[in-house]
Amino acid sequence: MSTLPAGSPSRKVVPISSGASPAQAGARLRRLGRVRSRVAGGMSAPRGRLFCGSLLASLLLLLVAPAGAQQTWSDPILRDLLRKAADEAVSFPDKYDAQVWLTDMSARLAKQVQDPEERLAILTEVHFEATRAGLAPELVLAVIDVESNFDRFAISRVGARGLMQVMPFWLEEIGRPDANLFSIETNLRFGCTILKYYLDLEKGDLLRALGRYNGSLGRRTYPNLVLDKLRLKWFRL
Repeated sequence: MSTLPAGSPSRKVVPISSGASPAQAGARLRRLGRVRSRVAGGMSAPRGRLFCGSLLASLLLLLVAPAGAQQTWSDPILRDLLRKAADEAVSFPDKYDAQVWLTDMSARLAKQVQDPEERLAILTEVHFEATRAGLAPELVLAVIDVESNFDRFAISRVGARGLMQVMPFWLEEIGRPDANLFSIETNLRFGCTILKYYLDLEKGDLLRALGRYNGSLGRRTYPNLVLDKLRLKWFRL
């Protein structure tokens, strides 16, 4: 992670160690984002803008390659994709929060979705649809991890489709038989809406809501799988 030396924000920023793991880089990114908010808030306006600009430039360099890849941290293509995704993300408080979250989660997802453009499309839509439904984006990521392993073209043995494994009968039920459940946006819109409904139905009991979502209410196997993914991989720092 880039660390901020004590004193003037204009002093040189120490670059992240290239030996850090994706999880370590993500953790450091989030701490850096919180430092930005606290430190910049106590500065004069010109100094605060200078610090924030320097921080954003540092964040744009913290781009994590898929596990095992021999690649430098600074990937200009991924940098530009992340900048574009952050600028277009409308469900974040500001573009700095978007940059930190997208970079962090992109690192965690890189092994499963190697195409950076598809990876950022999934993450941006997850954050938007989860926020719209009133769910934690990290919970939705954990559900997708268990349901489809982030394969947006996945089809289960019972016919559930896409990232969140939505059953096609819902399309007939709502009068949209031609909707495409392999579309990232469509699948996440339906999946997040269904999960939020079950969470409200169970008065916030996440174990029971996850059981309903999976069709295994009363059994702990599926909820435990999701909660383990949330705790060990998609945790929010």
